[in-house]
Amino acid sequence: MTRRRLLGLGAAAVGAILLCAGIWIALPLPAALTTPPSVASLTLEDRNGLVLRSTRTGTGALQRWLALGEIDPDLLEAFIAGEDHRFYEHHGVDLRAVGRALRDNFRAPPGGVRSGASTITMQLARLVRPGIGRSVLGKIVQAFWALRLEAHLSKQQILEQYLNRVPLGQGTVGVDAAAALYFNASAARVSLGQAALLAGLASSPSNDNPFVAPDRARARRAVVLGRIGRHGFATPDALERAAHEPLIAPRGTPPFLAPHFTSRVLQWLDTAAVSGTVQTSLDLPLQTALEAEVRHTVGSLSDRGVREAALVVLDNRSGEVRAWVGSPDFWADTAGQVDMVVSPRQPGSALKPFLYGLAFDRGYTAASVLPDIPQAYATSTGPYQPRNYDRRFHGPVRAREALASSYNVPAVALANRIGASSLLRALHGAGFASLTHSAEFYGLGLALGNGDVTLLELANGYRGIAAGGVWSAVQWRRSNAYELSAEDRRFMSVGSAALVLDILADPVARIPGFGIETPFDFPFRAAVKTGTSHHFTDNWAVGVTGGFTVAVWVGNFDGQPMRGVSGVTGAGPLLHRAMLVTARRYDPGDLASPAQLGATKVRICALSGLRAIEGCADLDEWFLAHTAPDKPCDWHQGGRVGVLWPAEYVEWAEQNGRSEPAANETAASAAAGGGAGGAGGAGAQFQIVSPRSGDRYEIPPGIDRRYATVALRVASTPADGAVRWFVDGRQIHTYRYVLVPGAHVVRAVAASGATDEASFEVLPHHIP
Repeated sequence: MTRRRLLGLGAAAVGAILLCAGIWIALPLPAALTTPPSVASLTLEDRNGLVLRSTRTGTGALQRWLALGEIDPDLLEAFIAGEDHRFYEHHGVDLRAVGRALRDNFRAPPGGVRSGASTITMQLARLVRPGIGRSVLGKIVQAFWALRLEAHLSKQQILEQYLNRVPLGQGTVGVDAAAALYFNASAARVSLGQAALLAGLASSPSNDNPFVAPDRARARRAVVLGRIGRHGFATPDALERAAHEPLIAPRGTPPFLAPHFTSRVLQWLDTAAVSGTVQTSLDLPLQTALEAEVRHTVGSLSDRGVREAALVVLDNRSGEVRAWVGSPDFWADTAGQVDMVVSPRQPGSALKPFLYGLAFDRGYTAASVLPDIPQAYATSTGPYQPRNYDRRFHGPVRAREALASSYNVPAVALANRIGASSLLRALHGAGFASLTHSAEFYGLGLALGNGDVTLLELANGYRGIAAGGVWSAVQWRRSNAYELSAEDRRFMSVGSAALVLDILADPVARIPGFGIETPFDFPFRAAVKTGTSHHFTDNWAVGVTGGFTVAVWVGNFDGQPMRGVSGVTGAGPLLHRAMLVTARRYDPGDLASPAQLGATKVRICALSGLRAIEGCADLDEWFLAHTAPDKPCDWHQGGRVGVLWPAEYVEWAEQNGRSEPAANETAASAAAGGGAGGAGGAGAQFQIVSPRSGDRYEIPPGIDRRYATVALRVASTPADGAVRWFVDGRQIHTYRYVLVPGAHVVRAVAASGATDEASFEVLPHHIP
């Protein structure tokens, strides 16, 4: 074959290659090639726009996309001067730079520094096509991709793509993320020295990083500043000032607030598909105040073996999370990472309202009499004999008193009548998904909370009662539209829900079980329930108003029992303070009254629950439509003082010497401060439990001064006798102190001579 023929074939081959290359370059770019990454840094804000937390992308990088028009001009000039000063002159490949690189590399000794010729467009090609290598062949492919990019994108588009994709060290991608990391600033506003430092990082972000090698970073910045001056992008004075700028700004601590809540939100979010800013429902000022209350509670109960506590606040109407405190200290070794808002534990008596709501739906009323007498139930593991918290039996008790005083024995009797399987179905309807075992597994103990549930489930279940017996999902995003969802479901009738809340808000009905003074007295109407697990490892308390629901937990993550801590003395004070703090920011509203649902009041016998006759200790009770008793009381006969006990109570009445209505004993017991969960009890140390030393109170705005009070309460033994109270040396003749701003000292003096003191503070009137 002749030489001319070979040259012809070679020219034809080159021509064909160039033709194919030209056709390939002319083809439209794949749309996904230059689309901003869908995975970018994510910022979580509270409902008011306050930053809670910023996270990296799914690849571990910090990345923020900024439009070219928003990027500081100094950054554009610094990168062009430092990386490609003929950027606006070439078409993707700088032939002059290629010639210089070939010359320098040819002259360099083996292993010496070699010169490159990559333009900004070629670097962008490698960023959008990460498979391109750095070999000679890779450089050729990179050059062709640069030509293709230049054929379809403007110089401004290429520059925007490059500045938002270039890696700049420490896991940052793009100039905006790098400016935030190194200078606590945005790429929209940087100084000339900062722009030069970022541009200098582009060629070797790991070697020239200011955190790792500040001297190298400073030298590289000087090189870029020199190029900026040489190409006329800045005046000598500006360059001189830039050279003396601090290398980096003091590193601020990135926000990491409401850590348990934001960690849970990131689990709920599909972070691979969500970027930018997400506004949550959390109220950061409320969250901060309640975190302090949780820490205060743990500190005040540390001598009783309490190390942890948790709290959650829900808006009743929307289901939005207003506050979420998973532990007293997120950073406290490994235990701080445990989130008790979503960690299942046994709730004790806190599940009883759902049992009674189910019973009311089955025809029971608040006046239905339940047996609180010794009973044994056959189980697969042997006889089950429930006991009350106070280790006493109270005979026949009305459902209102049994629920409000949280008696165990009548609750188990009620569960036995209704069935554990029916109760479990009702609890599932109320959102307790953590109850994953069968009804046979839990047995009748389910009525007393022997199944593990979460604090969030408990709070939302009570919120469902406040919503008229309808469960709806908790919301963590802020939303102004509160619409019904197809997932919403009814688990309790409206009337039964209102009746349950009326009982839980009845301070008189809880006296037999908790005594006269409890932490559950508020300057607004609230329904309250406590719960304590079997071995005193978990304390629960829930408070419901018309506007919000607060649920708290006190205990130990490792299951160690507390010492002498009940729902009243442990979780109760925390609930009390949390409810008042929440009420300062959100209107408590009012609970639905049974009267609003057509219920009527009927005069009944306090003992039998039937219509009162002469000789009965009578009282008024609410009855839903068609549920009021028609039968007059047959436990008392025409004014006779004695009681004709029904057969099932005769043995109990004889053993307890009972012949009078229980109401007389109830009043005496309440005056003594006894009962389940109350402060009293044999062997108790004489100690002020309300207010506690260090307590701080704030008078809620708009509250009548008569209701801005704190209960005066002690833990004592019967031998201590009556107690006299003194505040700031002046004797108080009631068991409540009207709050007055300032520091105060309260002193309790028992008839036995025992004394105790506590100091507390009332803050000035607060206007949110």
